[in-house]
Amino acid sequence: MFSHHYVTADQLAGFDKYKYSAVDTNPLSVYVMQHLWNKVVKIIPLWIAPNLLTLSGFLIVLVNYFILSFFDWNYTASGNGHQHIPNWVWISAALGNFLAYALDSIDGKHARRTQSSSPLGELFDHGLDSWTASIFPLSLFSIFGSDSGDAGLSAKTMYYVSCIVLFTFMLSHWEKYNTGILFLPWAYDISQVSLTAVYILTAVFGVDAWHKPLWFNCYMTDILITFLVGCSLLIAFPQTVYNIYLGYKQKTLLKTSVYEALLPLFSPALLFLLLTVWVISSPCGILEKQPRLFLWMVGVTFSNVTCRVIISQMSNTRSEVFHWMLLPLFLVVMAAVSGYLGQMEDFTFIFFTVFATAAHVHYGVCVGRQLSKHLNIYIFSLRKRYAD
Repeated sequence: MFSHHYVTADQLAGFDKYKYSAVDTNPLSVYVMQHLWNKVVKIIPLWIAPNLLTLSGFLIVLVNYFILSFFDWNYTASGNGHQHIPNWVWISAALGNFLAYALDSIDGKHARRTQSSSPLGELFDHGLDSWTASIFPLSLFSIFGSDSGDAGLSAKTMYYVSCIVLFTFMLSHWEKYNTGILFLPWAYDISQVSLTAVYILTAVFGVDAWHKPLWFNCYMTDILITFLVGCSLLIAFPQTVYNIYLGYKQKTLLKTSVYEALLPLFSPALLFLLLTVWVISSPCGILEKQPRLFLWMVGVTFSNVTCRVIISQMSNTRSEVFHWMLLPLFLVVMAAVSGYLGQMEDFTFIFFTVFATAAHVHYGVCVGRQLSKHLNIYIFSLRKRYAD
């Protein structure tokens, strides 16, 4: 595979000085889940590399997603008159989701247990998290579907919900970029436990149970959207702003100007702006025509943008102003909404999605290899690359 050095010399030097700092104040995590994970991690053999746990969790999430995609490509399987997804798929989704949650929660503990903690491990973990942040809601949407009347979710609603989820994820790393401390989001543990419970209930009662009004003619989809928006705008965003404000008052912020502080948000904001223009103005209704593939593309491009921010944040270097992938996206969106692409819009979209996915995988592999060589460690082994 063609190799490229994406990480600059300044960033590599920053990784050499990096020290992990995180704060977890979520009651569910602190008082319940952490006690469970402390017991679970002892089951893992000491010869297993922590990054293997991280990768395994990510692959489980992917397998769950692909199984659901096979049975429900266009998010219509849960609708009236359609062949519903088999119950075993929901059981598999519940088990897979909780196992992936467990692996993601114990990989850091296992790293400390094996004395193999490294900046590469944290980057690998958070980089994959930035991708799975989009895949979780994409899997959940199959429960409600887009063809279930008032109880369903339109393709545009799925898109906006995905944007809110990804915005919330970005907030944590933007906050760390400015404060040097990762304040672990409350929404993560709550969402993972809730998602597992929803899959179990779906396996037991079927998807039709979610399509009935609950109270005051309110559907489960209304509660879901209210919960997501509430967590993002009323909990995550105010917490982030408050923590940055505290850093400013205590003169501990890493960035000295408003421009420097806001740099990591420029590319994500432009990304969502371009995608929203495409969603609203597409002549062929590309989102409604290809809902699953479009939302996949949203997640991939967001993850690639976010990984750059995470590297800047961990190496304490200046975040890039403009991500290169936004240029081809801009050209595609402008050509599509102007009508220039015509009937080629669908094909061009698929080509861009394949290109973005391949570029993101290439980026991840190259960055992993570059840091592995620089830090003198293997990614998936506890052995060192070279003898001291």
